[in-house]
Amino acid sequence: MILLYGTMDTKADKVAAANRHAYHDYTVLNSFEAGIELKGPEVKSIRQGNANLKDSFAKLDGRELYLYNMHIAPYEFGNINNPDPMRPRKLLLHRREIDRLSGEVSTKNLALVPLKLYLKRGMVKVELGLAKGKKLYDKRRAIKERESERELRRAMKRR
Repeated sequence: MILLYGTMDTKADKVAAANRHAYHDYTVLNSFEAGIELKGPEVKSIRQGNANLKDSFAKLDGRELYLYNMHIAPYEFGNINNPDPMRPRKLLLHRREIDRLSGEVSTKNLALVPLKLYLKRGMVKVELGLAKGKKLYDKRRAIKERESERELRRAMKRR
């Protein structure tokens, strides 16, 4: 069997952190991938799984996109030059993608929420979701639907 370089990707993307609350608090309309500008010790810390996306969000600052409130724990073998764990981090997207997102966020009152942080071919990527906030009654309805679906599966399993 002959395999050419790049034809078969056996190594799956490693999810370093996931934002579970995003799907509870928001209705995700669209998702896309963005690179993230990090420093060396931050990448090593993410590889160890020391990142947290809870309560984080992306925001346009001028003509650039930044990720706020993402916590990356300091690398334990790092030196005194470890960056601030809560610093804003620049997201890497093409100009036309940023322009399209800024238009959608401003006109439709949508939010940019990070859904997961993962490693792809050695690079750290962020999956961002274009999301609309849920009201309390929407959350209750989703919980009710999930529970009724679970009960239906249990009833089918018993038969």
